Amino acid sequence: NSLSDGFANVINDKLKGDVIPVASCAGLLRPEIAARLGLKPGIVVCAGNPDAHVCAPATKVTGPGKVFAIIGTSAVYMAMSEELLPIKGICGIVKDGVLPGYYGYEAGQSCCGDHFSWFTKNCIPESYMALAREKGISIHALLREKASALRAGESGLLALDWWNGNRNVLGDSELTGAIFGLNLNTKPEEIYRCLIEAVVFGARKIIDTYRNNGIKVDSLYAAGGIAHKDPMMMQIYADVLNCPVYLSGSLQAGALGSSILASVAAGRQKGGWDNIEDAVENMGMLQDVVYIPQPREVEIYDRLYKEYEKLHDYFGRGENDVLKTLREINKV
Repeated sequence: NSLSDGFANVINDKLKGDVIPVASCAGLLRPEIAARLGLKPGIVVCAGNPDAHVCAPATKVTGPGKVFAIIGTSAVYMAMSEELLPIKGICGIVKDGVLPGYYGYEAGQSCCGDHFSWFTKNCIPESYMALAREKGISIHALLREKASALRAGESGLLALDWWNGNRNVLGDSELTGAIFGLNLNTKPEEIYRCLIEAVVFGARKIIDTYRNNGIKVDSLYAAGGIAHKDPMMMQIYADVLNCPVYLSGSLQAGALGSSILASVAAGRQKGGWDNIEDAVENMGMLQDVVYIPQPREVEIYDRLYKEYEKLHDYFGRGENDVLKTLREINKV
């Protein structure tokens, strides 16, 4: 394999220049670009930032103490601190990378919504599909309806959320998923709920890694498709993490967050705001609903999570490489 000659100097040609904090003015829109876009020349251009990072101000997160999550096809959990805290198992740490003045930390899961999509496409009996059609709802809605009637631990199942490898904290894309506790009486909704719980246990592993390394976490702020579609899963987040869960008030948190940062880059004289706090107060949005931990569920999930941690380390840290061995045999 080889790269095109055009990539030979890509760093110097495309990525040169000073690194500036988010919510900073990177320059003004040039006349020739403005003409192509149908905009006015001289508009402030804000420093760019990835999609997940810009959701912080959209969910009214303005500093440390809160983890904000984007929960969809995959999931990412981001936090901030005032000082640099090198943390093993976290994939990114950038000063001014989330909000100016703070170190931003990123970690995530490479499989979240894909997890549930795989299950509904491959493991659902026709009787369930027929019932969903009869009710006029999606198979996901039917499974959530049935799974919501279960309490924590009632399925008797536990899973590892590695259907697409483990991004954090193990950083191993060769790992694969597993379900424990299946028997001849296991129902589809029990497996569905078990997969949801596995994702949230994986999230707790990431957030506990933050907590155990000096980052305070007292609440979770969530955006993304699943956060808005699945109240059951959001309640499970609250119970497993044992903290309140708040939801973004916008279905387009990335776009809203980008607008908030851009308004600060523009400043009040150009119709924006002079600081993040004022911009978030006036533009950030949260739903009225808040998911509060339920003591009985918290207790059960703590017990289940201890078992998840044992499996996580046993199969993920080299003590038993059966998951990788199976993958190797599969390739023969």
